[in-house]
Amino acid sequence: MLGIVVLFGLGIGICLVVCLASDARRVGYAHHFDGLSENHRSSPSDGNETPVRADVLHYRYKVVKSYPHDWRSFTQGLVYEDGFIYEGTGLYGQSAIFQRDLQTGKAAKTLRLSDKYFGEGIALVGDKLIQLTWQSNVGFVYKKDTFTPLGQFKYAGEGWGLTYDGKRLILSDGTSTLRFLDPNTYAETGRIKVRDQGRPVPYINELEFIADGPHVAQPPPAVKSEESPPRAGVPQAEVPDGLVYANIWRTDQIVIIDPKTGRVTGRIDLSGLYTPPVDDEGDRVLNGIAYFLKTKHLLVTGKLWHRMYEIELVPEPPHQPKR
Repeated sequence: MLGIVVLFGLGIGICLVVCLASDARRVGYAHHFDGLSENHRSSPSDGNETPVRADVLHYRYKVVKSYPHDWRSFTQGLVYEDGFIYEGTGLYGQSAIFQRDLQTGKAAKTLRLSDKYFGEGIALVGDKLIQLTWQSNVGFVYKKDTFTPLGQFKYAGEGWGLTYDGKRLILSDGTSTLRFLDPNTYAETGRIKVRDQGRPVPYINELEFIADGPHVAQPPPAVKSEESPPRAGVPQAEVPDGLVYANIWRTDQIVIIDPKTGRVTGRIDLSGLYTPPVDDEGDRVLNGIAYFLKTKHLLVTGKLWHRMYEIELVPEPPHQPKR
């Protein structure tokens, strides 16, 4: 009888240990994603995080003007040139590229992708328009003026955002990494990790390179870059001056990135810019950045939004670290 009691007690003990371990794993798993979410939003935590640096500038916005936007467009890429908006849209069976009149929103040209492709970011390179796809590992090249297909190219991983800095294509893949591609061969020539105060910034989406942007402070003295070394046999272009403006997926934030170092130099808070309909299922998120060089204003929109907004940046007072 004593042996049975001992065995029964041991069984209960083992069960408790297993249950506690299981709970610990679940807590740890949840904590992992909570951590990503906090980093994703750059929200304050328990005071143990790295203090906010004074050289990361923060902005709100002033709406200068709004323009019509096709509410059916699942916007993945946006570029402005000579009175027209070039837009790349996503979703299987609905992906396309458009040339639209800025003032009226009417499409001057349209080309729809095969239903097997989910369209992503676009960029203009001279007389060419380049378009990414999400998980098909293929990009498309078109003649900008006619949308005549000129070719395709392959790349590893997912395609999200795309922009051109005058020397290189810059590609985002939904992680904290930006990749650099040769604009003629589309070979990868390097990559860099994007960090805000030392922490990776995930979910980088649509991109816009701006050489002479609005309200951008001079970066502090150069810090050590985490850009990967040049690939053997790949000629390296001179890196242009300028900054990358990037949407962060499912947030109202645009981050401003120094592509030479990967460091976030500023953040734009666009909360309150657009109020989605009451029946929104969470798809109508901010995505799409273009630039008006003449006025130095940004043009922003979102997936399935009814409007595009020309905005002027309004600097916020410097953020002070918590004590």
